[in-house]
Amino acid sequence: MMKKYEIGLYEKAMRNTLSWSEKLRCAKECGYDYMEMCIDATDEKINRIFMNTAEKKEIMEAVFQTGLPIGSMSVSALTKYALGDPDEEIRKKAMQIAEKSIELAVDLGVRTVMIPGYDIYFGESTIETKKYFLENVKKIAEIAEREGILVGFETMENNFMNTTGKAVQYVNMVDSAYLKIYPDAGNITNAAVENQHDVCEDLSLGKGKLIALHLKETKPGIFREVPFLTGHVQFEKIINTAWDLGVRRYVTELWDVGKENWKEDICFANQSMRTLLDREA
Repeated sequence: MMKKYEIGLYEKAMRNTLSWSEKLRCAKECGYDYMEMCIDATDEKINRIFMNTAEKKEIMEAVFQTGLPIGSMSVSALTKYALGDPDEEIRKKAMQIAEKSIELAVDLGVRTVMIPGYDIYFGESTIETKKYFLENVKKIAEIAEREGILVGFETMENNFMNTTGKAVQYVNMVDSAYLKIYPDAGNITNAAVENQHDVCEDLSLGKGKLIALHLKETKPGIFREVPFLTGHVQFEKIINTAWDLGVRRYVTELWDVGKENWKEDICFANQSMRTLLDREA
């Protein structure tokens, strides 16, 4: 029977000491359909974009052995190395990370690459940073068009792109079939509470432009490491809206924070979100 949807697991939910085979096996054992690889701001993860053929082969062998693909990639390194940074060298580094991440995605069979919706994170957002951001996003769209990879903006924590509506503005300005939106349920919930608007109305602004949805728990003003079903995200309502908008790929975003029962948390995230998704299916 054809699957109605797929649900992936954010890589950083698992112990970083695990091998690729162990990570993929863990995700499969907890009921996931794929894993979302992370290229974060650490040197270790950024160096992944330079991996050689043998390293890529090791990952692909792990994928075939476990039967679990790497279905998406989060390039959160573009927080530290921002696309709109006033420093030209930082912008060059950001573009190198973006281009080589997309090329790595091609080699590993990853179809979706998520980039954070920040013009600048460690600094002040200005007319200049917004201009640089748009220029570089247009270049990323061209790379994505060349490589055939979907790129999606993640809605983030600060005011620059913390809503689906704000992401839509940049998607429309670039106007590429390969640049869309990958919203974060927790981040858009916090923005809705802070600015007193309806989170599902905001999500609906992305109709026709949504490629996947991060399922993440948050509390007002707290954006990370909130255990599932202990915060204020209305997952049932948001998933219902996303489903009606045609979203069929979801990723549970959580982090390994050193707890002994970290795998139980992963399995709980899968079970609680699958329960809601199965109602839609």
